[in-house]
Amino acid sequence: MHRPVDNFSVEAVVMTAVFGVDIGGSGIKGAPVDLARGVLAQERHKVLTPQPSAPEAVVAAVREVVRHFDHQGPVGLTFPGVVVDGHTRTAANVDKGWVGLDAAGLFREALDLPAVVLNDADAAGLAETTHGAGRGQQGVVLVLTFGTGIGSALFADGVLVPNTELGHLELRGKDAERRASSAAKERHGLDWEQWSGRVDEYLDLVEMLFSPQLIVIGGGVSRKHEKFLPLLRERGARVVPAELRNDAGIVGAAMAAARATD
Repeated sequence: MHRPVDNFSVEAVVMTAVFGVDIGGSGIKGAPVDLARGVLAQERHKVLTPQPSAPEAVVAAVREVVRHFDHQGPVGLTFPGVVVDGHTRTAANVDKGWVGLDAAGLFREALDLPAVVLNDADAAGLAETTHGAGRGQQGVVLVLTFGTGIGSALFADGVLVPNTELGHLELRGKDAERRASSAAKERHGLDWEQWSGRVDEYLDLVEMLFSPQLIVIGGGVSRKHEKFLPLLRERGARVVPAELRNDAGIVGAAMAAARATD
């Protein structure tokens, strides 16, 4: 029986290696994960997200990633949208055919393996608060992933509030991720200083709403954190780069799968 991934406790993990898959708007990547250390057990394998990203095409791409490793155990998968009890409720940056699907059931059938699906930023947050920049931090922690969109994972004293999707907060009359994601940086041809100004606006908004003690910046752009973090204004919350960088989603997905199949 599958259990929800909120209120995650690392003590619930009894296996040392499970497979994680991170489904994004532009790429799908996966690898076996060493759960004891919170690191990839092998170099990840990545394929491009099919365009259009209809369910059948994405499932085929995920199957290719998993079969690349000949994996035969539980699989955790992230999804860029709201996920409740394995069902995908929204699909902002992938095909709308995902809305309302029993995604966990779809992947279990396609892979013929135990599978669990959760929000992509929630997965990254689980990894960062257990093994990365947020470990041991009490109070309110906000993990933000900047990529095709902006994902968010909100924790209060280590407890996850799932599916916050704060990239869709309104900023200057539109979804915040349309202005401040790393994809928006590329789309509008912004330099690091221009983009950091937009990120500052967004951080002002989330800080006003949630008063976090710590903000962890993740996603693909986190590997270039030295180019923009020093440009951000000082604020009440500490702002730090994700330690697991862009592997956090894979690690968090595997953690969720381990707990769900315990």
